Amino acid sequence: MKLQRLLFLIALLALSTTVHAQRFNQKQIYDGIRYKNFEVSLHVQGQQGISEDFEGGSTLDIDDEFGWGFSIGWNWTEKWNLAYQFSLVKPKYSATLVPEDPMDVPRTIDFTMSKYAHQFNATYHFLSGPITPYIQAGAGWTKLDSNIIDRPPITGCWWDPWWGYICTTTWTTYDTTEFSWNAGLGLRWDVNGALFLRGSYNREFVKVDSGSLDFDTISLHFGLMW
Repeated sequence: MKLQRLLFLIALLALSTTVHAQRFNQKQIYDGIRYKNFEVSLHVQGQQGISEDFEGGSTLDIDDEFGWGFSIGWNWTEKWNLAYQFSLVKPKYSATLVPEDPMDVPRTIDFTMSKYAHQFNATYHFLSGPITPYIQAGAGWTKLDSNIIDRPPITGCWWDPWWGYICTTTWTTYDTTEFSWNAGLGLRWDVNGALFLRGSYNREFVKVDSGSLDFDTISLHFGLMW
């Protein structure tokens, strides 16, 4: 599938670049380029779909989808980075709900969900120079929103002296916010003292009652450092 091919290309890039990284990093001008610097980045990511079977016969299938996000971090040393990262993906899904009562008919839902991930990550860069492979791990929380309304909408109206009567409708959906954690690896290139690029592969584990939902993601980050 597309994500697997993209992962293969990133692996080839990491292998070929790392071979030359040690020699390139000998240039004194690049030594400690990240040391004590703050950074922000935007990223695009591809999330691989999953299929899960639950006790009682219920199933959940989530499609592949692209998403986006951002991160804010601080380079504690030239090798250690601490950061907060937010990611949003809106994949299509199909859920089959099997009632406990065998007399009731199973129900299938096809819709689009929203997945909001908040992670606090620690990253270790193997080299102090501008081109370096790295590993990353972190934890936080993830909100999974079915976007299915869980009760009738509520409409409220009030009088505004300028606009007249104003009415708004609000509603809530079936959602859950769960503890999550992640681990990954990647390759970073500090283009200069201000710009950097990162490519990474991560697996995110979202804790649910039946165990965990495991999402594989491939990301490309574009960042500023100061």
